[in-house]
Amino acid sequence: MKKKISILITIVGIFGCHDIIELEDISKNTVVLVAPFNNAVLQTTTLNFSWEPMVDADNYQIQIATPNFDNPLQVVVDSTVTTNNVSFDLEINTYEWRVKAKNSGYETLYSQQAFIIEE
Repeated sequence: MKKKISILITIVGIFGCHDIIELEDISKNTVVLVAPFNNAVLQTTTLNFSWEPMVDADNYQIQIATPNFDNPLQVVVDSTVTTNNVSFDLEINTYEWRVKAKNSGYETLYSQQAFIIEE
């Protein structure tokens, strides 16, 4: 057992942790948003937000703002999730939503879309 530990310590000392555990740079990738689609007009206040899963992403940050992120009156959701879909109850209003993928060393830019909830 002691021999295995000393071999591991020697390997880490020679190569460093980064060389042993290759961390994928996802920063140039783009999150593909699925639903709600851009400029959707919806008549429900319970919405399922979904996007295509990204290889090498550990989690996703989703944000929802009203009316948009350029001039937000309120950020109503700012959450980190480990799946590529999540549901939220929202009020009748105009919104933008955005998602970025993250791992322990990198993150993508946000992908965003707009939608409206009306009666």
